[in-house]
Amino acid sequence: MASDSKTGKRILLGVVVAIIGGGMLLYLIPQGPGTGTETAASDTVASVGEQNVTMAEVSQQLAQIQQRSEVIPQLIPYYTQQIVQQLIFEKELEYESKRLGITVSDQERADRIRQFLPAAFNGDSFVGMDRYTQEVATRFQLTVPVFEELIRQGLLEEKFRKLVTDGISASPAEMQQAFRDRNEKIKLDYVLIKPEDLELKIVPTDDEIKAAYEKNRASYQLPERRVVRYALVDINQLRQGVHISDDQLKAQYQQNIAQYQVPSRVHVQHILLTTVGKTSAEVEEIHAKAEDILKQVKKGGNFADLAKKYSEDPGSKDKGGDLGFITKGQTVPEFEQTAFSLQNGQVSNLVKTQYGFHILKVLENEPAHTKPFDEVKDSLRAPLVLAQADKEAGDTADKLATEVRRSNKVTLDDLAGEFHLPISETRPVSATDQILEFGNSKDIKDAMFRLRTGEVSLPIRTDRGYVVLSVKDIQPTHQGTLEEVRARVVSDIQKEKALQQVVAKADDLSRRAKAGEEFDAVAKSLGLDPKTSDSFARDGSVPGLGSGKQLSAAFDMKDGEVSAPVPLGAGRAVYELVEKTPLDQADFAKQEKELSDTVIQNKRNLAFDAFRAALDARLKKEGKLKVYPDKLKAGSTQG
Repeated sequence: MASDSKTGKRILLGVVVAIIGGGMLLYLIPQGPGTGTETAASDTVASVGEQNVTMAEVSQQLAQIQQRSEVIPQLIPYYTQQIVQQLIFEKELEYESKRLGITVSDQERADRIRQFLPAAFNGDSFVGMDRYTQEVATRFQLTVPVFEELIRQGLLEEKFRKLVTDGISASPAEMQQAFRDRNEKIKLDYVLIKPEDLELKIVPTDDEIKAAYEKNRASYQLPERRVVRYALVDINQLRQGVHISDDQLKAQYQQNIAQYQVPSRVHVQHILLTTVGKTSAEVEEIHAKAEDILKQVKKGGNFADLAKKYSEDPGSKDKGGDLGFITKGQTVPEFEQTAFSLQNGQVSNLVKTQYGFHILKVLENEPAHTKPFDEVKDSLRAPLVLAQADKEAGDTADKLATEVRRSNKVTLDDLAGEFHLPISETRPVSATDQILEFGNSKDIKDAMFRLRTGEVSLPIRTDRGYVVLSVKDIQPTHQGTLEEVRARVVSDIQKEKALQQVVAKADDLSRRAKAGEEFDAVAKSLGLDPKTSDSFARDGSVPGLGSGKQLSAAFDMKDGEVSAPVPLGAGRAVYELVEKTPLDQADFAKQEKELSDTVIQNKRNLAFDAFRAALDARLKKEGKLKVYPDKLKAGSTQG
């Protein structure tokens, strides 16, 4: 028991969302504590003192993000930069904490686990590493060392935040400004004129097109473009020809039988009334309320409706208290023992746990069993078909590569004939064009612009399968004829005229409305679509138009006053103040505490951002922080 208690003090299981500030992108991403000193210099993208940020760490975290959600390829450089900045900051805090003697104690970590994960303790005793490990894996998909290191880093950052931001307060003037920003509201009639809405309505004449081409002829150069012929080992086509027998499926089933074993589990609904942080008197009141709800259930009340009305479990309340299936070891002992003792449709008496009072209803009690072959065989077929097709495609690609290496005189037609592959052809493609046939594959494009005419590439893996390329034609850079660039010329004319019309229409609307004409009528006469906003404050926004801060000038206008044209990107907005809700100072006292908290939190965030920037600048000046952007760029390219 002493060992368990000691281990308990060592553990840190805080709620990550609440404690890791400034790292919303990264706070649930596993990362080890390694100093990086063992990593080769070629892998280092930044260093802080003796600690290195390595490309391996960056790639690991990026992979974790991609596992959790789909990442648009164009955003990968942004994610990578964010990861690098966060890793550098973590190591800067480690460096500074050693300099200042700031540490995170075992007791502080133990306090955090008790605060945020009471299930890790049974009374005053730690539940043990096995149970704790299971909780961490189930709830956060992390190992214990990785999870504890994440939380240690979070607590360290908390200490620096406290050091930097203690003593910050809200002045009366700041409170009044925050009150004004939140409570003074206006309503606008407005028009947003965007050039893209006007472009397609503009139809240039042939004379305009010719004149614009001649005037800007030098800007209509066409880059080198290439046409390639290609033979494809089509994986999808190979899949259609793959046959998987029942014997193969059964063998796969038996080989992985363990994954089809379903443990004993129960499908549970519950109603929870929480007692965490309540006084003894409050707990008594909650107990009485729970007893009353239980009576309603026992008298035939609809359990789901009562859960939606009374339950204080935010995760299941809106689902009528439905927790889905739970297995043993997944929840606290009192809850588990009751859930697995009930029959289908049976409702429990009150169950007291460290969270509060529960009322349980079991919808289905499912004993442990192994899913039969017939139930899972269809799910086994697809991966076996894919594996077989991939193998066949890979074997064919190996043979193609052998033929290409064997002779530099082999042609694409020779290979296609020998391996019965269809030949297709791309349109002329420049180095910046997308190659839709291959999902814009970088490897394909590199090969296209590396090969000489008639030369055959080695097989290249794509999403569709393996591709062998041969350049058919190279069109060198040249001055585009009007026929070749006509679409670009037309588009350029449309863009230019649309911008002119945006300015003209905005000026006309503002001038006429200020002169006394009705705002909506003028807008419609100009072919525009006037709208009316909801009431909004300075800390609010008008969807599609902008934030309250961007429209701050409107708050100083008088009823009926019309704005001058306001630039919004390439567009223009014109608005008229319809209604202003004045401040009611009587509301200030009601909101004072919340306003104070908001002002102080905003000032703390700004102060900590300033501390972070100053720390970064100081360590750079002292030569303790070194960044190697070329290494990062090279690593990202290889990745």
